[in-house]
Amino acid sequence: MTRAELLYAAAAAGANVLGAVAVISRERWSLRALDLILSLAAGFLISVTVLDLFPEALVRGGRNAALVALVAYLLVHLTQHTLGRHFHFGEETHEVSQVVSVSALIGLLLHTFVDGVAVASSLRVSSSLGALVFVAVLLHKFPEGLAISSLFLAAGAGRARALLAAAALGAATILGVVLTDQLAALQSNGLAIAAGVTMYVGASNLVPEFQSKRGWSIPASFLCGCALYLAARSLAQ
Repeated sequence: MTRAELLYAAAAAGANVLGAVAVISRERWSLRALDLILSLAAGFLISVTVLDLFPEALVRGGRNAALVALVAYLLVHLTQHTLGRHFHFGEETHEVSQVVSVSALIGLLLHTFVDGVAVASSLRVSSSLGALVFVAVLLHKFPEGLAISSLFLAAGAGRARALLAAAALGAATILGVVLTDQLAALQSNGLAIAAGVTMYVGASNLVPEFQSKRGWSIPASFLCGCALYLAARSLAQ
C-alpha cells in the first residue's frame, strides 16, 4: 500500500466521519447547501467516469471491461434498491425503523468499498488520475456520512452508533484500497468496476436527489462540477 493510497483512503474515510459529526453536533442542516454539494459532486463524478474511467478500463480490459462495468452497476442498483431502498443523500427527518437504517448501511458498504477500489486502481494508471478520482470520491463522502448518520438517528440510535455507521463506510473504503493491492482480480477489473459504480453513484444516486429542485443554482452547480473536472484534468495533464 503506497503512501498516496494510504493518505487518500484515510482522507475519504475521514470525510464520512465528518459528515456524521456535522449531523450529531448541529440541530439543523442547510438543505440548500447540501443540494449544491450533491449537484457539484454529480457533475464531477459523471465527468470522471465518462472521460477517464471508462476509456482507461477499455484500454486495459478490452470489450470485457464494458461487461464488468455493467455488472458492477447492476449489483449496486440491486443492493441499493433491496437492502438500502430507503436511503437518500440528505438528512433524514422522518422516523424510520432500525431495520431500515441497518439495511441501508449494508447496501452502502458495497459502493463505499468500490470507492477504495477506484482510488487504488486509478493510482495504478497515473498519479494524476488517482488524484482526480480521489477528489470525485471525496466530494460525495461528506453527504454520505451525513445521510447515514441522520438515518440512524431517525431510527432511534444514539450519537455513538450514528457515528460508528459513518465510520464503517469509511472503513469499507480503506478495505477496498487494501484488497486492490492484494487481489489480482481487482487489479485486473478495478477500473471497470469503478466505472460502473461511479456512474451509478453520480447518475442514479445523486442526480435524482436534486433533479426536481427549482431554480438555476442547482443545474449551475452541476455544470460547475463538470467544468471543475475538465479544468482539473487539464491542469493534471
